[in-house]
Amino acid sequence: MLHYLHIQKQTISEAHQFDFLISSDGFLHQKAAAYSSVPMASLWSYRPISPAPTLPSLPQVDGLPPGVESTSELPIHKVPFLRKAYDMLETQLVQFLQSSPQVKLVIHDFCPYWLPPVATQFGIGLVYFSIFNASTNAFCGSPSDMLGESRRSLEDFMVVPEWMDYPNNIVFKLHEISSHQECEDTITDSERCRTILLNCKIIAVRACYEFESEALRVLSRIHQKPIVPLGLLPPSLSSIQDKGDENWEALKKWLDTKLEKQAFYVALGSEVILSVELMHELAYGIEKSELPFVWVVRKPPLVEQQSAHNIIPPGFEERVSNRGLVLRGWAPQLKILAHSSIGGFLTHCGWSSVIESLGLGKPLILFPVGSSDLCLVARLMHGKKVGLEIERNDIDGSFTSDLVAKSIKRVMVDSEGEQLRTNAHAMKDIFGNMELSNKYLNEFTRTLEII
Repeated sequence: MLHYLHIQKQTISEAHQFDFLISSDGFLHQKAAAYSSVPMASLWSYRPISPAPTLPSLPQVDGLPPGVESTSELPIHKVPFLRKAYDMLETQLVQFLQSSPQVKLVIHDFCPYWLPPVATQFGIGLVYFSIFNASTNAFCGSPSDMLGESRRSLEDFMVVPEWMDYPNNIVFKLHEISSHQECEDTITDSERCRTILLNCKIIAVRACYEFESEALRVLSRIHQKPIVPLGLLPPSLSSIQDKGDENWEALKKWLDTKLEKQAFYVALGSEVILSVELMHELAYGIEKSELPFVWVVRKPPLVEQQSAHNIIPPGFEERVSNRGLVLRGWAPQLKILAHSSIGGFLTHCGWSSVIESLGLGKPLILFPVGSSDLCLVARLMHGKKVGLEIERNDIDGSFTSDLVAKSIKRVMVDSEGEQLRTNAHAMKDIFGNMELSNKYLNEFTRTLEII
């Protein structure tokens, strides 16, 4: 959601009005409302949609816990229920468009497969914005490939597709593609995406030519319609200078006791839920690295019955107390990464997290878990030699604490990791370049004007 708000904020002008449609009175509503307090906010409107103020933020669906409206609040096997609820917002969207003749374009994601006929009814153009990078989009293939014409088994996803006609290692492992099947609905992600791709006027991608020129070239060839890179949409670094946050001041004081690039940061994102067994193995690997660290541990979603106190092994925090810090819940990731003591990032490989880390020149310890695109991001970063992926069993995804520790030390301190550290530092000129990002957004704005 925040990616769409970011575009809305950056492309705002006297010539454009934006209506950001979101379900009412829930977690996403609050985040959008907070983000909307920006200069020039009067130039765009923020309109929640809901059948009535007293109704839940999303339509009730059997299997979806009340009040839940994002994948970060759900285990993977319950995601299909969220999609069903989302699909039921079609009626409200039609009502909004009927009363809003000024709307000429809708910028959307892959999910609303029902949107094209609605857009046709009102003479509205569709702009598909993919928050995934160009390589992930290229791996998915053309609409015909998404129908299964070139992939008929899980093993077909474990090889580089023939249309990606350049050296790369963008493939799934068996345990990754198998786990993705758990979150598929009766209308699969591929079916949703295929319908959207066939009916949109342009495809906007969170990517840039400076990093993924070959993948962008492939996208243009297989889709035969305008591919518009939006740039990497890096976060503003101005926020890391903020003062007055007591929690950050205490954390900063701890980080200040560490040497430059001595510590590493660990965060697995807001949507990753590892089993207790795997979390413990990861913890033992972090401990065996013998390096200082900050680990942000997310509490399980409310819908999970698992108790949060079991996530970390008993005695772990006491054993590492002289060099490690475990934070529970939310933490100021950008501020932590920007601190001089942080020399690497053990990440779940979310594209936003990767962009933040490389924007600050910090190398990556790649540990892809969760949604399907994360592993493809890990392959891309490993191939670009700006990070090192922790080895896991291809079939069941298991790993050992020794391999975790080995990967951490190689990225952080070993001589074999020197090239990774050098390469990651050089990425600041691309991933942290706000001028470059604004250039792409300006080009996107010009493209919208001529549709």
